[in-house]
Amino acid sequence: MKRTHLLILGAYLLSSCRGEEGLNFPIYDGKDRVVSLSEKNFKQISKKYDLLCLYYHEPVSSDKVAQKQFQMKEIVLELVAQVLEHKDIGFVMVDAKKEAKLAKKLDYKAFEEAAEHFQPYIKFFATFDKGVAKKLSLKMNEVDFYEPFMDEPTAIPNKPYTEEELVEFVKEHQRPTLRRLRPEDMFETWEDDLNGIHIVAFAERSDPDGYEFLEILKQVARDNTNNPDLSIVWIDPDDFPLLVAYWEKTFKIDLFKPQIGVVNVTDADSVWMEILDDDDLPSAEELEDWIEDVLSGKINTEDDDNEDEEDD
Repeated sequence: MKRTHLLILGAYLLSSCRGEEGLNFPIYDGKDRVVSLSEKNFKQISKKYDLLCLYYHEPVSSDKVAQKQFQMKEIVLELVAQVLEHKDIGFVMVDAKKEAKLAKKLDYKAFEEAAEHFQPYIKFFATFDKGVAKKLSLKMNEVDFYEPFMDEPTAIPNKPYTEEELVEFVKEHQRPTLRRLRPEDMFETWEDDLNGIHIVAFAERSDPDGYEFLEILKQVARDNTNNPDLSIVWIDPDDFPLLVAYWEKTFKIDLFKPQIGVVNVTDADSVWMEILDDDDLPSAEELEDWIEDVLSGKINTEDDDNEDEEDD
């Protein structure tokens, strides 16, 4: 589509030069401005311009008609490059076969196709603004993976990427250490359990105690981000007002204060950490110790079932 737009624009300008001389439409001055991009001159050319427009093309055949058409496209690009030269916008051509390695390096098609695998649950963003990229410390053609609530992203290794490589990396890292249950994907999140359980934390972010508890959860998540067996589901009761009463009845807890527990996804049995005083929330270390007991099986929902049987 971009190629078509350039071709139509150039054809329009060229034809207008002949028919509307009084309007002072630009005429190609014969100076070569469009460069054939290669791995050797890539860095030099990219530093020369604020914006670089790339035209990918297949190798030109020996057919005279095909060569003539390609020459016309070159003239169109030269004219556009001439008009926009004062704006520090450069135009380059990339032979998809001759410079196959470079073409793969500059291609965003793999990123777009990988994004389709995870929409709408995982957001993919691309920037072509140097200022934004610099602020994000994002290098040319690099893809960074941002885990929720983490301070720094992870740069996906081994660029240039293929679609398969990007999909594989995202699938391997798509379960965050701390994730928020959202109405739009609550079922997908709940189905993504670890060994039949979820560690669930209720914290109302608009409440001072809830906010403080959430900050403690974030610290625990950051300290344990490399633990593949840990994933905490954070639920803000404000996001699910119609489910608050149901959860309180099912889990036998008070959601007007922060809570954290382990829930069996099969029968909804649960065990909750005892938080005696709202003014004395557990520290990050105490929370980590409790979570370690859950992951080791020392705290589990089956123990709760045995206690119920003894009571009966």
